[in-house]
Amino acid sequence: MSNEKPIIILKTPTKEETLETVRSALSRRRIIIIAGNCWVDYQGRARSTLNPGERILIIKEDGSVLVHRPKGYEPVNWQPPGCIFHSDLREDIFLIKAVRRKPRETLQIFFDEIYFLAAMSLVDEGEFSLYASEEDMQEAIMIQPSLVEDGLHPITYEKKVEPGFIDVYGIDKNGRMVVIEIKRRTAGKEAVLQLSKYVDSLKNVVNREIRGILVAPKIAKGVQKLLLTLGLEFKRLDPKKCAEILKKRKARSLEDFY
Repeated sequence: MSNEKPIIILKTPTKEETLETVRSALSRRRIIIIAGNCWVDYQGRARSTLNPGERILIIKEDGSVLVHRPKGYEPVNWQPPGCIFHSDLREDIFLIKAVRRKPRETLQIFFDEIYFLAAMSLVDEGEFSLYASEEDMQEAIMIQPSLVEDGLHPITYEKKVEPGFIDVYGIDKNGRMVVIEIKRRTAGKEAVLQLSKYVDSLKNVVNREIRGILVAPKIAKGVQKLLLTLGLEFKRLDPKKCAEILKKRKARSLEDFY
C-alpha cells in the first residue's frame, strides 16, 4: 500500500519546499493548487505578459493549467490538457513552465511569494448533465441553423410583432418565411397558440408562405393534434446539444484569443 498522503497542504512554504512538493506531485499526475504573488509570460500563437499580482494557479492531472485572479470565473491565462511541465528556482523565484508541442506554446508562471500550496489526487466519476436556457437555445440556432433544419437562414431574433416577440425569424431553403417559437421544457398547448398568433400577425404583412415551427425537447400529450389542426410543425431539439455548441464556440474563441 502506498504511504503517499491523499492531500498535502503547506501554508507559506519556502521556495525549496514548494519546488520539492510540486515536482513530486507532477511526477504522480496530482492536482496542484498554489496561491501567491506571481507574474506570467506567454509565448506561442501570440505573446502576452501579466504583471505581478496575487493569484491562484491550478494544474490538473490531465496537464491543463489555469491562472485565476481573485475575482471572476474565467482564467486570465490558461493552457488546455497535455502540457509538459518544468519547475525550478531562479534567484529565490519559483518558476513553473507549461509547454505544449502542437502548436508550440509556453506559459511561464513566476512566484516570489507563496501563501498556500496543496497537492492531491481526486476521483470523479459523476455524470455531468448540461442544460441550456431558452436564450442559449436561441443563440445556438442563430449560430447553427441546421439544428432546426438544413437550409434554414435566420434573419433576426426577438422580432417584434403585435402579439409579442418571435424567438427566431428567417427563411427556409424554398424561400418561405419561418417563425420559430422555442421552449426548453415540454411544450404545451399555450406554446402552440402563441406560435399561431405570431404566424397570423405576419400573414397580412408578408406576401409569401409562412411556416410556424415549435422547437422544444418534447411536446405534451395532445399537442401534435393541435399543431396539425393549425398547420404548424414541431422540431425536437435537446437543450444540452445547444449548450455543448455554445461551450465549444466559447472554447475556440478563448484559444483564438490566446
